[in-house]
Amino acid sequence: MTHAPAPIRKASPGFGLGLRPVHYPDFLREPQAVDWLEIISDNYLVPGGKPLAMLDAVLERYPVAMHGVSLSIGSTDGIDLQYLADLKKLAQRAQPLWISDHLCWTGVAGRNAHDLLPLPYSEEALRLVVRHVEQVQDALGQRILLENVSSYLEYRSSDMKDWEFLRRVAEEADCLLLLDVNNIYVSSINHGFDALAFMRHLPGERVQQIHLAGHSDHGDYIVDTHDHPVAEPVWALYREACQLFGEVATMIERDDHIPALGELIAELDRARAVAAEVLDTCEAAA
Repeated sequence: MTHAPAPIRKASPGFGLGLRPVHYPDFLREPQAVDWLEIISDNYLVPGGKPLAMLDAVLERYPVAMHGVSLSIGSTDGIDLQYLADLKKLAQRAQPLWISDHLCWTGVAGRNAHDLLPLPYSEEALRLVVRHVEQVQDALGQRILLENVSSYLEYRSSDMKDWEFLRRVAEEADCLLLLDVNNIYVSSINHGFDALAFMRHLPGERVQQIHLAGHSDHGDYIVDTHDHPVAEPVWALYREACQLFGEVATMIERDDHIPALGELIAELDRARAVAAEVLDTCEAAA
């Protein structure tokens, strides 16, 4: 790889929220009780106009992380070089804490399905993803973070567990991980595996960021919808993540039925409290 050597995990910048247009006025009016913001990269891959003007105003006030939804790192079409060039240009503008996307594919034959589609967990898929991650990291000049996605189907061709595939991608491509705790919970219910075992098998030193979000419960399956508060079982799993991985940058996502900013900050304060309580317990036991 051509990027400069760096520690596997950067120091945690604390606790953040996903930046959504409905909250632009709040963030620009006065300082809010967040340490950083996560932007959806795809919303700002434009030549100019209001989105970039708003981003520039936000950048004057808060550090940001870039989170994409269209890199399609697992697509057999290969990496979209124009998309990658646009992503690098945005990174030069935003100077993000880091850049992330999803361990998935999002389309085929040049068509974007606008969904995060799961991969078969096979050696063939692993080799493809590792090659693409290395290509992206070489182009950007830095490690990227890959997020585990929620899934609703399994492939017959899979010959390893979700967490084994995720671990091997991270280690063999030398990238970092964005651990979505809600996605782990959703997939564990849908597929009947142990969510805590999933986390215990991951290389903890590569977990750079954590996502918390809500989901929709349909009885015999649940869907990662980001339209509810974080559910109690996900909070319990987050506590386990704090015990396993220590101080990791954590944020809350909300993409539908978005409440007032104060309600999200209150949820974020709960994440702060959980992490602080776990840290205090661990220090007392040391």
